[in-house]
Amino acid sequence: MDETSKPALTPLERRSVGALAAIYATRMLGLFLLLPVLALYALKLPDYSPMMLGLTMGAYGLTQALLQIQFGRWSDRYGRKPLITIGLLLFLARCRSSPR
Repeated sequence: MDETSKPALTPLERRSVGALAAIYATRMLGLFLLLPVLALYALKLPDYSPMMLGLTMGAYGLTQALLQIQFGRWSDRYGRKPLITIGLLLFLARCRSSPR
């Protein structure tokens, strides 16, 4: 390496790229971790059928795709914290209404 060549990334750039990669990997893990777990869990259900499992996974993917775009727009307009609060309240309402 001669004196005029520079490293590809500075330490700050490396740290930034690493942080972004970790955030993106965590997001993808959260999105797609459900699919293999759901497939294994569904095998134990009494009314299991491969077609219903496929429809369930397809519906999950479709709602993720459609709602992420809208929630991104709403987050830009209203802010992240109000939307997180609304999401947590919806989750709490769902947990309270589900049979145990």
